[in-house]
Amino acid sequence: MARKISIVNQKGGVGKTTTAINVGAALANHGHQVLIVDLDPQANATSGFGIDYRQIPHGVYEALAGSVPTVDTIRATGRPGVHVLPSTPNLAGATVELVTVERREWRLADALGPVAERYDYVLIDCPPSLGLLTINALTASDEILIPVQCEYYSLEGLSQLLETIELVKQNLKPNLSVLGLVMTMYEDENQLAQAVFHEIYQHFPHRVFRTVVPRNVKLAEAPSFGRSIFEHSRDSSGARAYRRLAHEIRLTKEAA
Repeated sequence: MARKISIVNQKGGVGKTTTAINVGAALANHGHQVLIVDLDPQANATSGFGIDYRQIPHGVYEALAGSVPTVDTIRATGRPGVHVLPSTPNLAGATVELVTVERREWRLADALGPVAERYDYVLIDCPPSLGLLTINALTASDEILIPVQCEYYSLEGLSQLLETIELVKQNLKPNLSVLGLVMTMYEDENQLAQAVFHEIYQHFPHRVFRTVVPRNVKLAEAPSFGRSIFEHSRDSSGARAYRRLAHEIRLTKEAA
């Protein structure tokens, strides 16, 4: 059975897409079949694989609308074991258009139903908001991975996110669980980053992954080449971190 994991944080620029691409690539390197769902209208996960979203005839929007079978919207990335359900410019209007649609909170779950079992992991890269697209991601998922940047404002947004997750559990998806929080863009020499890390760890001692993703130039460069970090700089600190994080994620399944 596929593990369906939403990568969520309503704050932008915390490493959601970087995490989706590189965790997906690391899992595929272990022989797993991975589908990455680009649910962000900015289409960064799509372009991060070197796919020009402006040239795609249909993608996740059409899958949500039910106008094109999901299987016909999935694209190969050129990497063994990794496929993407791409974002296109059409997705920008989906939040408004879905408001009056039947089962509006379950459109992504319905769309993934016929294809999810082809994969070991379905990773959903969410937009930087807590709107209807993110709600669709949560109802389509079993687990939530939360990237948290090591800065003060991350603490403020985290409580709001956890409240939203709790509301979704109460009203839509009782078995939804938080897989864990992963600290991103960490700088050893930054005292604020250290303070934020320790405060989050104190609040969520059993939910913070041991892996900490450092601020790394190679991680920032890789998407501009349409590559994962393992293709771009396999021995960088960023690559080592995402290998460890993928290993931790795999271990959580074994422990369960």
